[in-house]
Amino acid sequence: MTPQDRATVQALSEVIGSANVLTDADITAAFLREPRGLYQGKAACVVRPGSTAEVASVLRFCHANRLNVVPQGGNTGLVGGQTPDDTGHSIVLSLQRLAKLREIDAAAHVMIVEAGMTLAQAQSHAREAGMLFPLSLASEGTCTIGGNLATNAGGTAVIAYGSARDLVVGLEVVLADGRVLNGLSSLKKDNTGYDLKHLFMGSEGTLGVITAASLKLFPKPRVVETAFIGLADPDQALALLALAQAHAGSALKTFELMPRLGIELVVRHAPGNRDPLQQPHAWYVLLEFAASAEGDLQATALDLLETALNRGVIEDATLAESGAQRDALWRLREDLPDVQKREGGSIKHDISVPIARVPEFLRVASAAVLQAMPGARPVPFGHLGDGNIHFNISQPIGADTKPFLARWGEINALVHGIVTNMSGSISAEHGIGQLKRDLLKQVKDPVALEVMRALKATLDPEGILNPGKVL
Repeated sequence: MTPQDRATVQALSEVIGSANVLTDADITAAFLREPRGLYQGKAACVVRPGSTAEVASVLRFCHANRLNVVPQGGNTGLVGGQTPDDTGHSIVLSLQRLAKLREIDAAAHVMIVEAGMTLAQAQSHAREAGMLFPLSLASEGTCTIGGNLATNAGGTAVIAYGSARDLVVGLEVVLADGRVLNGLSSLKKDNTGYDLKHLFMGSEGTLGVITAASLKLFPKPRVVETAFIGLADPDQALALLALAQAHAGSALKTFELMPRLGIELVVRHAPGNRDPLQQPHAWYVLLEFAASAEGDLQATALDLLETALNRGVIEDATLAESGAQRDALWRLREDLPDVQKREGGSIKHDISVPIARVPEFLRVASAAVLQAMPGARPVPFGHLGDGNIHFNISQPIGADTKPFLARWGEINALVHGIVTNMSGSISAEHGIGQLKRDLLKQVKDPVALEVMRALKATLDPEGILNPGKVL
């Protein structure tokens, strides 16, 4: 640690207490490396403020001394947006101690929570109040509300409720210079000028630090029907999606697409999982209906499956008959991202294309990858209902992981080129971070980039907030 870093640690200790300024290498290591190990940085210290006022004090000090600040929630991001660089002089600002439930306004269906609360805790608070906070991610036990909003997380219920930004009424944000923007509200209508909250959602901590949010709540579903469906190809899955929307309308909550290889990996590597259908199928859909009013949703689901079967859209299906069966079907989807690690290296993509072009994308991208890398194993899965596919590629059986992963950039360029030609997005829900920063310059509208840079210069003129991310 340099004399300058020691002075920084001492000053920040006076601001928020020495117990909340971490420097021990064994403790700080968990804050400096992202989950996949693609990025690992260094920091002068990790600070853990316990209130918005303390966040403001830390940022005032860092702004005055031109110290870079890397905001971090649960450290579950997958594009390196929460990881410091390797200079060792940045400050990691962990929001995990800001985890209070401030208020639930049952009449307005709004809950105000602090940014360090985990998504699972927010869901639990909503349930205890007899309501639903519908954002749902595989990492919900660890990821935080602040991180969800800063990256505009998506998840498995976007088709019904929208992404994270659609679930926010207002924000409290600390700006780079320590000023607090208090935009918390439970109002359904507020037409007083610019809607500033949208500047910060999806900005990955480069424009301000989200410290609290007013979140939309919904009536708790009284009826849920979950089906696991086998079908021949993504074209049939698209046809099934249209049928499901026609049958159930807004009751359609989830529509997740998975390949046969994905199910085989889950059954092989995640104990307790089994194939719920009698015969293997090339593709699968996890479909869920949910309704807040009593009604025969099961009849709707059965009618959908019978219609789809009679029309040759699907090959087989099972409908969960209990909560335990529903959980078992969901585990097949939730365990899928993790089990790929057991097969060696995995080159990952988080893309979206127009929903109608998802089958075409899967055909074209899979063929292109296999031509460039014979023996590679595409494992595409994700949210067909909103066009977001996680186009992951597992290494060939018996291949050496290191040279496989060394082709990450080449394969990314191949896949992202196909996405761009189909008017899609190179980042559907994971963000830009470090991983896609240079690629953004190639695909983003030049005028949009100019506006983004102007906003950054206005709100963070010293460039201290999460430097090297997004722009």
